[in-house]
Amino acid sequence: MLSHRQLLILQAIVDDYVQSAEPIGSRSISKREDISFSPATIRNEMADLEEMGYLLKPHSSSGRVPSNDGYRLYVDHLLRPAPLQQHEILDMEKFFTRRISEVEAVMKKTAAVLSELTSYVSVVLGPEMEHTKLKQLQMLPLTGRQAIAILVTDSGHVEHRTFDIPKQMDSRELEKVVNILNEQLVDTPIGQWEEQLITETSRLLYQHVRHYEDMFGVLRDAFKTEKSDQVFYGGMMNLMMQPEFQDIDRIRMVFDWLDRSENVHTLLSRSQEGLNVRIGRENNIEAFANVSMITATYSIDGNTVGTLGVIGPTRMEYERVIRLMRQFATGLSTSLTKKYRQDR
Repeated sequence: MLSHRQLLILQAIVDDYVQSAEPIGSRSISKREDISFSPATIRNEMADLEEMGYLLKPHSSSGRVPSNDGYRLYVDHLLRPAPLQQHEILDMEKFFTRRISEVEAVMKKTAAVLSELTSYVSVVLGPEMEHTKLKQLQMLPLTGRQAIAILVTDSGHVEHRTFDIPKQMDSRELEKVVNILNEQLVDTPIGQWEEQLITETSRLLYQHVRHYEDMFGVLRDAFKTEKSDQVFYGGMMNLMMQPEFQDIDRIRMVFDWLDRSENVHTLLSRSQEGLNVRIGRENNIEAFANVSMITATYSIDGNTVGTLGVIGPTRMEYERVIRLMRQFATGLSTSLTKKYRQDR
């Protein structure tokens, strides 16, 4: 159990180290207005905090830096409310008062704005595709008996699926299929396509399309949906501006890991609901040993559909980033819920 004095000193060290990126000495702490202890007293307490694992001594100098355990204690118990600056508030208000037309564009913009405001890397896991709705469907013949289905969703996502046209079906029959599918599936969530095909859509295809049985099997395969979310990045170069990542090998490890979107997808999709902070080795990723990640989930009508993430050094401005993440998650949830209610 840390004493009140030790907590004050640890808090001061973290605050100063976040700003300076240089080891903090007892003399600099004693000059702070909120610290009334002598340099000798602070030096003794710093030695004790180091022994307990909350501080590290990076080299022979007398300065100390927070350890992962020190950051964890700071985040869990010592954070103070950090008001956003006026320009940050205005940027977010401007962003979230815009009418959302395409969700995919909003995800890209969210990643860009979040990285700009934090000066770290931002990662946004878009809504699960099964929650998005079909906006338009086209089918275009290719060479031979192959055709391509072009699906455009209300998120702005465009997907291409190739399929084989049954031998007995000509272009006029294919056009009938497209018309029926557009009439029946537009505004239907992707996750409900298969059910819709089996029920009302199959009845209409049976009534109006010859060789319906052959085409129905093709359609079920072409429209089979899997859970797939999109990952959007912002400010990838921001990490290179941080002193901790001047080591080329260290930054390459982080970039190589982030370059595989399936890694990020898995990491974000496993995030617990609400806001979470993972510091250094808590990420259980070798490349993230010196990286902190703050995530916040967002929702539509109260149902969690995606995750926002900010990635930076363990020497992160936790207070400000946490406040930004909470505001962004709330604003994005409100905007997306409004859009989906309007589109119903």
